[in-house]
Amino acid sequence: MSTATQVFLQSQKSVIPVILSGGTGSRLWPVSRSSYPKQFWPLLTQHTLLQETALRAQRAQCGSPIVICNAEHRFIIAEQLREIGISDARIVLEPVGRNSAPAIAAAAFLVAETTPDAVLWVMAADAAITDDKPLQDALAKAEVAAQAGRIVTFGIKPRRAETGYGYIECGQPLGDIPGVFDVSRFIEKPQEQDVRALVADSRYLWNSGMFVAQAKTFLTETEQYAPEVYQCVKQAVQARKQDIDFERLDVDTFSSSPDISVDYALIEHTDRIAVVPGDFGWSDIGSWDALWEISAKDDDNNVAVGDVFLDKSRNCYVRSDGVLTTVVGVEDLVVVVTRDAVMVVHRDRTQDVKKIVNRLNEAGRPEAVSHNRSYRPWGFYEGLIQGDRFQVKRIVVKPGHKLSLQKHFHRAEHWIVVGGTALVTRDEEQMMVRENESVYLPLGSVHRLENPGRIPLTLIEVQSGPYLGEDDIVRMEDVYSRV
Repeated sequence: MSTATQVFLQSQKSVIPVILSGGTGSRLWPVSRSSYPKQFWPLLTQHTLLQETALRAQRAQCGSPIVICNAEHRFIIAEQLREIGISDARIVLEPVGRNSAPAIAAAAFLVAETTPDAVLWVMAADAAITDDKPLQDALAKAEVAAQAGRIVTFGIKPRRAETGYGYIECGQPLGDIPGVFDVSRFIEKPQEQDVRALVADSRYLWNSGMFVAQAKTFLTETEQYAPEVYQCVKQAVQARKQDIDFERLDVDTFSSSPDISVDYALIEHTDRIAVVPGDFGWSDIGSWDALWEISAKDDDNNVAVGDVFLDKSRNCYVRSDGVLTTVVGVEDLVVVVTRDAVMVVHRDRTQDVKKIVNRLNEAGRPEAVSHNRSYRPWGFYEGLIQGDRFQVKRIVVKPGHKLSLQKHFHRAEHWIVVGGTALVTRDEEQMMVRENESVYLPLGSVHRLENPGRIPLTLIEVQSGPYLGEDDIVRMEDVYSRV
């Protein structure tokens, strides 16, 4: 056993995973959208990318994770962590997205309140790693270097000429810490004509975007190279508020922070940066082609996910989240079908998916940001039919959960229970509504839906009225502190 590994094993619990979950993953549209981005989807295994990230840290026997996330995703994250048995995560809510430098600084300030010497392992929630053992070996080396005051990143041996990744030029080895090297320079997403030379030179590695350093080191370097980030985030952490099981950073001070990545704010300037080369099957899954590359394939080099039939097709990625999808006689295509969108793109052009998302946004199309199924802390709902002055939804409420006490100014509702039992509040009365029973909620009535049972409650909601938007909700009371 190496010295680095021995030191790591003796101090494992001092390594605190910091999971950044602020991305939208627009290049994986139409599955990944800002309302439910790629880290919340099971793209490679039965677990979501967020769950895989948390379990990876758990298998490395690190401490309890800190998750920095969009406030709108807080209940999704809490539920997904609960599903894998992680109940001690510290979930920190950003009032607005300000990129990775403020997010990491917030985690460092929180940890430094009690244990400034603790080592943070910062990683994105939406990356994939297929081989734990070499990752843990690399983490052991990084932890030793971090204890010596370094900020360490992991450099990945390139598998192809990839223009979508940043590159690291590996410098001289650190004499006292085997397997760790100085960084000579960073190269941000090279041009097509340059990338092949980089891949052919063993000094160049992909930049994984993971960092390992003590909390106090992150803060010292942030104060020196990004003082405005340091001051704004410091105040936002000091003025944070507890919200149920979440910690909300102060809105005004955090919003005043520069919107900047940790690479630009800190990593490209500090003289403490070091790199540990590794080869553990890392991918940022930044495109459908990248997902095709790391997924299991059939004899024709195809990846098929969901209700998919292929014939005389090769080198394709085809995914359907519900609708039967058939693909015949094509090569090198990505076909993705969701309940409300279909996308077809050549595998060589998957980085351009983001351009389509931008055009959808410009056109005001809701499909750019939202799925047909919308998740809520109590469960989810999805649209079934929409017409002039009416729409039909399916609503699923988790056992023991309830919606807010609310009313509408522009619509009446009719609820039909098709599974489970509902406890319905309608103005001054409460009633149990069971399977195959229904209840009418006239316009303006104060109402609430609750699942008192042990199985999910499923009902069909028929809305009718001149305006059926989700913003026609006046909440009188809400256990989830929504407004």
